[in-house]
Amino acid sequence: MKHLVVLTGAGISAESGIRTFRDMGGLWEEYDVMEVASPEAWKRNPELVTRFYNDRRKQLLDVMPNNGHVALAEAEEYLDVSIVTQNVDDLHERAGSSKILHLHGELKKARSTGDSSYIVDVKGWELKLSDKCPKGFQLRPHIVWFGEEVPAISEAIEIVKTADFLAVVGTSLNVYPAAGLIDYAPRNAKIFLVDPNEVNVSAFSNVTVIRKPASIGVPEMLKIIRGMV
Repeated sequence: MKHLVVLTGAGISAESGIRTFRDMGGLWEEYDVMEVASPEAWKRNPELVTRFYNDRRKQLLDVMPNNGHVALAEAEEYLDVSIVTQNVDDLHERAGSSKILHLHGELKKARSTGDSSYIVDVKGWELKLSDKCPKGFQLRPHIVWFGEEVPAISEAIEIVKTADFLAVVGTSLNVYPAAGLIDYAPRNAKIFLVDPNEVNVSAFSNVTVIRKPASIGVPEMLKIIRGMV
């Protein structure tokens, strides 16, 4: 099977109704996102940060995967599909995709502040400041915050290096290091960009641009790819 690697960003989840930082105007309840999504914020006000991510989990319970997510899952019938996502939601999983790498963590998980290898599922939507790991350390959202390293980036690079097709869906290619992943695609890989907004890919010659939202553009892209395999 040919290997399709898909880099997904906030745009594909926004179609399902998940509000992005941009939708919020960079604010949440009048707080700047840096006040709720950084290590400094956690040290300064863990209650506020915990409440912010509890709200995000509550919102996630009310949304469903859209046609873009579902089409990528169904493509596994005729393609080896690897999804590398900047999104922290579980919509790719719920749509049925089997190979997903979360670059920026997972909203429905928590990890120990004293043992980074201890990662657990958050039951329901609420993480409490009384929730601790077996060693007694407080649990924090399993999210890569602004200013933190992206541990999965090396694995993502290796995945992109093996792509026959590389699709960039719903991301502006402005957030690094994720934005640099496209540079690791093989020379002969066919690249697709699916986004209703203008994204600068002028540095790449082998790109098919589909200026449509993911729910429409992804099935259209897959129809093209299926005609090539």
